[in-house]
Amino acid sequence: MRDFGGIGMRDRGSIRMRDFGGIVLRSPARVVRPRSAAEVVDAVREAAADGLDAVPRGLGHSTFGQSLTTGVSLDMRGLAGVREVGGRHAAVGAGTSWREVLAATLPHGLTPPVLTDHLDVTVGGTVSAGGIGGTSHVHGTQADNVLALEVVAGGRAVTCSPAERPELFDAVRGGLGGHGVITAATLRLVPAPERVLSCTIPCRSAGDLLRVQREVRAEHISGQVKPSEGGGWRFEAKAVLYGDGGAPPPGTAETERLAYADFADRMRPDVAELVALGEWARPHPWGMVFLPAPRAAAVIGATLAEMAPDDLGLSGVILVKALRDGTVLFSVLRTASPGCASVAEMLAANRRLLDRARAAGGTRYAVDSTG
Repeated sequence: MRDFGGIGMRDRGSIRMRDFGGIVLRSPARVVRPRSAAEVVDAVREAAADGLDAVPRGLGHSTFGQSLTTGVSLDMRGLAGVREVGGRHAAVGAGTSWREVLAATLPHGLTPPVLTDHLDVTVGGTVSAGGIGGTSHVHGTQADNVLALEVVAGGRAVTCSPAERPELFDAVRGGLGGHGVITAATLRLVPAPERVLSCTIPCRSAGDLLRVQREVRAEHISGQVKPSEGGGWRFEAKAVLYGDGGAPPPGTAETERLAYADFADRMRPDVAELVALGEWARPHPWGMVFLPAPRAAAVIGATLAEMAPDDLGLSGVILVKALRDGTVLFSVLRTASPGCASVAEMLAANRRLLDRARAAGGTRYAVDSTG
């Protein structure tokens, strides 16, 4: 790597990049690791002068090449770091992972109100996509909980918020990088509980799972569909109560009490196991759609009726999350494991899911790999 105007850079052909999806590969003309908003401005200007796109990339957790480019790849990890934790907010660089944010806020007894299940994704990446977690039925998306942003747009670095350049603020959150490059964010924080009670509630069907998510009062709630030992599928809601008080919801079959930090990082041992097994590095053709609540159970049921466990992969997961705006996020997170359905077959199934969702009045979640 050579240094160019203070910006780390690699030339075309020296690197071939993939994202977590592992389906799309691209060779950027150059890779730049900016260390400030000013360096992002320079990199974007130089890319435009060369007729190239400039695409920000954090930890590369997109699933169909959204963080890849044949132009200039902006490695936003050069902008990682928590700059301030004060009051009920944290100021962070866009390349900061949510794990790093949480490590800085928990000593103050604070947490972001919405965390993704997997913490090793960046603030800029999830804010530009939306960012959904188990508390989104209460707090909305991660993008809804941003107080202000620093953005490179129109050839300069500017700040925006609900009061300052609100149009840009609204366009950049969930804008997938199409309206500017996020370089820093001020995040809303809320008090963090010391402990949580995780309650597992078996459900009879997709409709029953959605009913439980609507009716149960819990700070964190999610749903999962798993292969049944006797064939078919079984449904399970997970309701998580914050603090030491509160009785398990009706229908609870199993409980577990955890420290909040352990609960927030609950995926870490699973990821370590998947890495060891080689599953983490396999292609991940994920299909994710938003569905109107009244028609969600029908779409979920029709999708499951045409699926077998091999269509999901050995480490694939099916998630169902009812959101606060009356929509349901249905996520079929496939892994192209050896001996299971091929990548092409999984992508074709994703397209059928998207067609079915659109016919029901739904839409795709733009981080998926519909193909």
